Amino acid sequence: MKVLVTGGAGYIGSHTVKELLKKGHEIIIFDNFSSGRKELVCGGEVIHGDLRSKEEIKAAFENHKIEAVLHFAALIQVGESYTNPQKYYLHNLITSLNLLETMLKFGIKYFIFSSSAAVYGIPQRIPLEEDHPLNPINPYGTTKFMVERILQDYDRAYGLKYVSLRYFNAAGADPDGQIGEMHDPETHLIPSILLHLLGKKDNFQVFGNDFPTPDGTAIRDYIHVTDLARAHVLALERLTAENQSQAINLGSSRGYSVLEVVKAVEKVTGKKVNLKFGPRRQGDVPVLLASSQKAESWLGWQREFSELEEIIETAWKWHQKH
Repeated sequence: MKVLVTGGAGYIGSHTVKELLKKGHEIIIFDNFSSGRKELVCGGEVIHGDLRSKEEIKAAFENHKIEAVLHFAALIQVGESYTNPQKYYLHNLITSLNLLETMLKFGIKYFIFSSSAAVYGIPQRIPLEEDHPLNPINPYGTTKFMVERILQDYDRAYGLKYVSLRYFNAAGADPDGQIGEMHDPETHLIPSILLHLLGKKDNFQVFGNDFPTPDGTAIRDYIHVTDLARAHVLALERLTAENQSQAINLGSSRGYSVLEVVKAVEKVTGKKVNLKFGPRRQGDVPVLLASSQKAESWLGWQREFSELEEIIETAWKWHQKH
């Protein structure tokens, strides 16, 4: 298929582009490079465009016979979404609406959406299943929730079919060493520790050690980015084959605390982490774990990187080189 990938020069987008290319799809990357990196483009045609411009989106669709869209482009920093919610609502919602409007004009009916576990808010039960109530507690999560609601209405009214993939914690790097995680600033746990060990950060701060968990630090569900990328390819294949919209968690049902991740990093790298503890971040919940049952049954998704140390090892190899 000819697939438009918005945010295809970002972390998860670039890994997904690589997996799509392996399957023989023709890729058009649409990215404004505000956070995407040219170094992460691993193939396909690149359009330097902004989703806030309807004209730039329209031009991309006019010049290519696009058959499906994978939408990764979004602002993702939870903390910033608290301090500047307007930025998140304007960017994440309007860009998605502009994209969907253009898709309808051109008769394109297949849409894979990069959603988030943040749509759930504070878990009422663990592991989280897709029928868990959606009650986001931060503006970032609310933008993902609102786009999911918009997609439900567009399916009902216009027949636009979608798969909304709710990520838990993406981590690791391309096993081939071609691409990896390059955020600025870097806020994700594993790369933050690795950057500290490489001398790029003076110390590593743990946000909160008073959670109601065995060691007091937050527990999260970590998924290798290549496994996450493969799930998008499977979602596209199933969506076009079955023409049925779905919301699906991408997680492992297995959690690790921050301190457990630190110990795993120390084991992989052979280096000692200089830990400092700080207050909890606003909006952080004690435990986030996903049920992967639906992803396994409907997508046929199986993780290749099931061990935390495997995930960390791919990230460590990439960060050392880059």
